[in-house]
Amino acid sequence: MIQPLLKEAQPEVAAPVSEPSGVGATLRGLREAKRLSPGEVSARLKFTARQLEALETEQWSRLPTGVSLRGFVKNYARFLEADVDALLVLLDTQVGSTAARPVAIAHADSLGPAEMNMQGEPAHRPWGWLVIILVLLFVAGFYAIERGWVPDSWLIFDWLKSLQK
Repeated sequence: MIQPLLKEAQPEVAAPVSEPSGVGATLRGLREAKRLSPGEVSARLKFTARQLEALETEQWSRLPTGVSLRGFVKNYARFLEADVDALLVLLDTQVGSTAARPVAIAHADSLGPAEMNMQGEPAHRPWGWLVIILVLLFVAGFYAIERGWVPDSWLIFDWLKSLQK
């Protein structure tokens, strides 16, 4: 009868408190260690308070996916001066790969290297605009000559002088 009483009198040992294990919990812990409020972080990083809360509580459905999520975590980690690479690896293990995937270009052989710019987009040459501008300058020049706005010393050809009034 004494044994059961002794067990009740002994205080229970609390389970050890575990460290943050996910990306969101880690970022929240780092933010709190630096004594920053969510509002300060939101204003500095230009993230909404909702996005910040969703990341820290790991509500992935409320956040963008893929490269956008990766950039979001990367910027937050840089701001908190954390190990960016470790957090990105943790993010990838938590939500799946967020790295950029290569994009295949269909019919790449149809465009030669002279028709592509540095970003891989077709080069647009403004030849049409150049022709229009030259025609307008030509017409404006003849109009100025016909109105007498151009000095005679500028007109080196006799047929241009004949256009003057």
